[in-house]
Amino acid sequence: MSGKGNCYDNAAVESFFKSLKAELVWRTNKQTRQDVEVAISEYINGFYNPRRRRSALGRKSPVAFERKAA
Repeated sequence: MSGKGNCYDNAAVESFFKSLKAELVWRTNKQTRQDVEVAISEYINGFYNPRRRRSALGRKSPVAFERKAA
């Protein structure tokens, strides 16, 4: 990291948090911390990593991309 004021230091993390908020947090209302932890875990492991489409993969999900490459 180059220090304070450089917006490119954590662009990948900021992009992930924006996606997390837009696709999960702002669409649901969880009551307890445990509910939030479970929902975030399910979002990351069940949708974001395997099924969410990526522009770097030609707008395909990682699972579909791997299936086509195999």
